[in-house]
Amino acid sequence: MTTVIRNAAWIAAWENARNAHVYLRNGDVAFDGADLVCVGGRYEGPVDEEIDGSGLFVMPGLVDIHSHTTSQPLYKGLCEEVGNPELWWSGLYDNKLVFDTDAEGIPASTEVAFAELLKSGVTTLVDLSSPFDGWIDLFARSGLRGYVAPMFGSATWHTRDGRNVEYDWYDDDGQSGLEQAIATIEQAEAHESGRLAGMPAPSTPDLCSEQLLGDIMGVCQQKGWKFHIHASESVHEVQEIRRRHGVTPIRFLADRGLLTPRTILAHAIYADTHSWITWSTDEDIDLIAQSRVNVAHCPTPFARYGAVLESFGAYRKRGINLGIGTDTTPHNMLDEMRWACVLGKVADGNLDAVMTGDVFEAATVGGARALGRDDIGRLAVGAKADLVLVDLNHAAMRPGRDPLRVLLFHAAERAVRDVYVDGRLVVENGEVLSLDHDAALTALEAAQKRSEAQVPALHWSGRDAHAIAPTSLPIADG
Repeated sequence: MTTVIRNAAWIAAWENARNAHVYLRNGDVAFDGADLVCVGGRYEGPVDEEIDGSGLFVMPGLVDIHSHTTSQPLYKGLCEEVGNPELWWSGLYDNKLVFDTDAEGIPASTEVAFAELLKSGVTTLVDLSSPFDGWIDLFARSGLRGYVAPMFGSATWHTRDGRNVEYDWYDDDGQSGLEQAIATIEQAEAHESGRLAGMPAPSTPDLCSEQLLGDIMGVCQQKGWKFHIHASESVHEVQEIRRRHGVTPIRFLADRGLLTPRTILAHAIYADTHSWITWSTDEDIDLIAQSRVNVAHCPTPFARYGAVLESFGAYRKRGINLGIGTDTTPHNMLDEMRWACVLGKVADGNLDAVMTGDVFEAATVGGARALGRDDIGRLAVGAKADLVLVDLNHAAMRPGRDPLRVLLFHAAERAVRDVYVDGRLVVENGEVLSLDHDAALTALEAAQKRSEAQVPALHWSGRDAHAIAPTSLPIADG
């Protein structure tokens, strides 16, 4: 079936000569099945469906390379301002850890996240989650182009006093987690949808033994998979790796051959030059650049702790390939892109340190490069028909002198009208066709209440959910 968006007012097209996105005006975008056959100009071939594009901005589907769908939606209203000052404001080790999504709530959480992502224009997603029954089928049903990234490690962490983090090491060093990850990825690759693949996601350097990390990289090299790991994600992690090995997490990974072009580093925010870190070296960013490693930048969770990447512009200038991820709730890629743009300026104290076009590149072809693909994240003949139609007549898009800038700074997902993946309509008039967003939200609300009820038994202090995450305003009687 050939579909033509006729006379689109604006098109964010890929121009090979510039190796960059450019605007085209008043042209056609056509796709035959899953592939683009015309971008700009006039399409004269046979047509099965014609869409009036005169009020539309057509852009490539966004590529989200770092997301946690099974857990983060439950944090809504709970964890936006939860952290621990004793652990450099991170809530990873106690205050967020106790808000647990149970087995009944995980599918609902995942469906909510998928729906949010699609509504914000994401067409390709890397989902870092612990495998659960139905994960792959739900991924396929969503319509997303997906990469399952099973998370696992050699240990878990806990704290008994809110100041010191302790590690509980598995007897098998995480080998069962690796085996499960391999089986899950192979199942995704074999799925009949043809849109699913995967990669192992060892959690963090401090939760994985050197043996396990080496084994994982060996599997990735053998099977041609990417290697995705959180690194320099928290100040505690930096301090722990220094304590064990006398180096930063980035140097630790580099010395063990784990920084390669197949590697995606989640966050890499607390490099040795970061203002929150005091260390004798000034080499982490160069190590990432020289190794041609990819970085998944997710500004929102760190901004909530009062920290920023230092900086998006500096990493780009070193030649590091940056992609964007929606690490935490809300799973709104357009919001995340706006934060990346604004905080990049703040970190550098310079308006043009990072511009809208730079972030758009990261959220499209930057993510595609990280995944080793040149057929997504761009509107070009022969690329996949993953595209987003933005309503230029939406009040938040008017006036629309520069549609991309207006979308990021003003309209966000409110103006996303339709989304196609592989030429298939998955969002129509702002509603996801393949998922029951409302029913999933209802189930997630129940899961959040169950989670809150369990907090006193799980938190080291015995405090309840309200004490850990009080409401923004006190709740008065009557």
